[in-house]
Amino acid sequence: MKTIYLSYFIVLLFHAVSCNVSEKNTAPSKVYVTDYVDPFIGTGGHGHTYPGATVPNGMLQVSPDNGTQGWDWCSGYHYTDSITVGFSHLHLSGTGIGDLTDIRLMPINKKVNLAQTFENRDQIPYKSTYEHVKETASPGYYAVFLNDHNIRAELTSDLRTAFHKYTFEKGDIQSVVLDLGYTTNWDKTTASNIKVVDKHTLVGYRHSTGWAKNQKVFFAIKFSKSLSDYTLVENANYSKNNEVTGVTTAAQLYFNTLTKQNIYVKVAISSVSVENALANMNAHSGKFAFDEIKASANNEWDALLSKVTVETPNEDLKTTFYTALYHTQVAPVVFNDVNGEFRLENDSIVKTNHESYSTLSLWDTFRAAHPLLTLVAPDKVPDMINSMLVYYSVKGKLPVWTLYGNETNTMIGYHSIPVISEAYIKGIKGFNIEKAYEAMKATMMQDDRGLDHYKKYGYIPHDLLEESVTITLEYAYNDYCVAQIAKALGKDEDHTYFLNRSKAYRHLFDPETGFMRGKNKEGTAWREPFDPKHSAHRKQADYTEGNAWQHSWFVLHDPLALKNMFGGEEAFTNKLEQLFTESSEINGDDVSPDISGLIGQYAHGNEPSHHIAYLFNYANKPWRTQYWVREILKTQYNNTPDGLSGNEDCGQMSAWYVLSAIGLYAVDPASGEYQIGSPVFTKTTLKLADNKIFTIIAEKTSDENRYIQSATLNGNKFNRTSITHSELIKGGTLHLKMGKIPNKNWGTQR
Repeated sequence: MKTIYLSYFIVLLFHAVSCNVSEKNTAPSKVYVTDYVDPFIGTGGHGHTYPGATVPNGMLQVSPDNGTQGWDWCSGYHYTDSITVGFSHLHLSGTGIGDLTDIRLMPINKKVNLAQTFENRDQIPYKSTYEHVKETASPGYYAVFLNDHNIRAELTSDLRTAFHKYTFEKGDIQSVVLDLGYTTNWDKTTASNIKVVDKHTLVGYRHSTGWAKNQKVFFAIKFSKSLSDYTLVENANYSKNNEVTGVTTAAQLYFNTLTKQNIYVKVAISSVSVENALANMNAHSGKFAFDEIKASANNEWDALLSKVTVETPNEDLKTTFYTALYHTQVAPVVFNDVNGEFRLENDSIVKTNHESYSTLSLWDTFRAAHPLLTLVAPDKVPDMINSMLVYYSVKGKLPVWTLYGNETNTMIGYHSIPVISEAYIKGIKGFNIEKAYEAMKATMMQDDRGLDHYKKYGYIPHDLLEESVTITLEYAYNDYCVAQIAKALGKDEDHTYFLNRSKAYRHLFDPETGFMRGKNKEGTAWREPFDPKHSAHRKQADYTEGNAWQHSWFVLHDPLALKNMFGGEEAFTNKLEQLFTESSEINGDDVSPDISGLIGQYAHGNEPSHHIAYLFNYANKPWRTQYWVREILKTQYNNTPDGLSGNEDCGQMSAWYVLSAIGLYAVDPASGEYQIGSPVFTKTTLKLADNKIFTIIAEKTSDENRYIQSATLNGNKFNRTSITHSELIKGGTLHLKMGKIPNKNWGTQR
């Protein structure tokens, strides 16, 4: 009997264990929103994004470099390429100018000659081919197999430290190259240093000039395995010292091949010093916890992206949407070290008690990327504004386009001003509004960048400054934003002054042609000859990266006045329709390459067009906004490497998609209002500050059912084409009923 009972007990035990195993295997695993993100979207075409690893607004962007010149390699990588020269730690997302790619490491399995100057990547002995089928990327992670070296390279990152994992073939030489000399595009090394501190640690610096004229990157590198040997190169000559300093320096490092096939690497940087780079590295545990950091990066991304939940049966739409949301959060980037210090372009060291940000592409991002931040990451907005105010305290004016602590003066206007105005109007705290207003006013009262002409003539004459029309229109909007804050602070004289100046656009509208045009300093004649399809890139141009068709609509702060200048609703909307249906040829001998994503003369691939489809809302034809917004969403974005129709520009191109896909867009960010378009998702849930939830339901929405039939807000009839930020952040539900036939009575003043 004992034997029988024992056998029966074993059977029961086996059955119980089997059931537990089965239950474990069938239990649903966690579904991550990050699973919908494809970092390769935008790496083809003219998107100029990078596929590498970073965390939200991370100081580091560790990513592969193809090592070749060219506009489409501004991020260091292009999907059409199949060669890499290594993995560097600073990259730009979607810009039209190439810089950075600092502190590049490359794992290899052979000894190479570094004592030479490489003029192009064909001469580089450590380069390798790769294939996309052996390449993968997800938020906070990148991996690729290097065909020429039989090495699998994996990358991840936290806020201030990047982590590499190299897996070598058994028996192969285990080596890593650090090359501080080879550069691409605008970047040029001016001084560099490498020091072998011990068998696990390298430190040094790389100084360079390019788009950022005074770029100083200090680094610290630690390896999990000890060095068995190394060679150092200084200005293309081998050195026997443990430290080299020169215009260009490089190192080849060798590791013991008798132990594990994996080498783990940690890399931290600083704009201040080697000591700060080491402190940034030591801010987390000292372990080479690659998988732990990778999981943490994914979780950080998942938490951020989960602030917007979209529902649709179309999985491709989710991939496009969440990748776009991901791209909106990679820049601006944290610039200060863990101790609060960072370097300005005059080499002064600033210490702050807040996160300081750089890579501020404000001409682009004030339009949609910053409005999106006020919804999904409002806690970061004050520090971004405080970063602008630090710049003001040194330069006496607000920044235009900052890169690695440098002012590049790229693009036009002063669009830190609408970012500040928007934040204050939306009730965001955490910065000194009096100091901010002082900075806004001082910036717009100076004489640089054409403001002297603007103040003297009331506009910028075409015979005194290039791109005069666009600059005038954008200064007018900046003035309006200053006026908004002056009014809020009770500064009545300033309010009147800047509000009057904000009407500068009226000087440049030509009622005979229906376009904004260049006018001479006497105010008596337009620039001739005139062709609204003509484009000239940066010379003999009245428009910035575009033509009259694309720039004549930039009166964000007074679309109703713009409508009236065109002759009323019908004339205005007829001209808008013509914009989208006109033939798409662009004329001129030096057409701007930024004009892309054309629908007629509408150019979605560049920012000046981004608000235009929403202007029908101001002329009692919201169904045309709904139609054209859907056309743009459908034709200008997809989930392939070519999925962006123009430069990503640090999140702006993707922010347009994110907001428009959920049915909102801030035509005038400083107004605190969002225009309503045509949501592509049946339900969108926004997780806002203070645990508030705002839901947008688009009942029966589809490609055909793009027109709003009726709407309610929190159960009450809703018959307007805009919703305020204050309404939205209280939480609630906007319920839209969609259909295939326009309802011409919804959202109109009839």
